Amino acid sequence: MTTPSLPADAGDILLPLARLSIARALGQSLPPAADNPAPWLQMRAASFVTLHHAAQLRGRTGSLEPQRPLRDDISENAVRAALHDPCFSPLTAAELDGATIEIAVLSDLEPVAAANERAALAQLRAGIDGAVFRYGHHRSNFLPEMWTQYSDPAEFLAYLKYKSGLPPDFWDADIELRRYTVSHWREA
Repeated sequence: MTTPSLPADAGDILLPLARLSIARALGQSLPPAADNPAPWLQMRAASFVTLHHAAQLRGRTGSLEPQRPLRDDISENAVRAALHDPCFSPLTAAELDGATIEIAVLSDLEPVAAANERAALAQLRAGIDGAVFRYGHHRSNFLPEMWTQYSDPAEFLAYLKYKSGLPPDFWDADIELRRYTVSHWREA
C-alpha cells in the first residue's frame, strides 16, 4: 500500500482547512485565508472527514480513491459531511463551534486476493486496515476505526457485508475486497 507522503504537521494545516471550508459554506464571514503553497496539498489523495458534536457522530463522508488535490478533497468532504450527509440534518453555524473534526487520508487501495473467506480474513489486520467490500451493486466501506466496534476479523467482515445489504454469512468468488491504511488527525 502506498501512503501519501505527508509532513509531520499535516494535521495542523488540514484540520483548520476543513473547519474554514465548513464555516464558509455556512455563510460565516471570515477574513480571506492565506493560501498555503505546500506542494503536498496539490497531490491527488483520498480522504474522509468525520464530524462529532456533543460526543455524537454528526456527519462523515469521503472518497476512497484519489480524484483531486488533497486540499480540494478535504474541503469538499468537510462541507459534504457537515451539510450533505443523508444520515444527518445539516450542521448549523452554532453547532460548528462545538464540533470536533477528524480527518483520515487514505493509502492506495490494495486488493485482497483470496479464494475463500478464510483466506480473506487472514489478510485483514485488526486495528490497522480499513476495508472496501464490493459485490455487484453491493458496496460498503469501514475505516480502520471500526475495529474498535468489531475487533474480530470475522465480525468486522460480517458487518461490512451486512452494511452492503448482504447477509453476514454471504461469500462468493466474485467478491472484491480491498484494504487500506490511513493517516489520521483529530481536533483536541
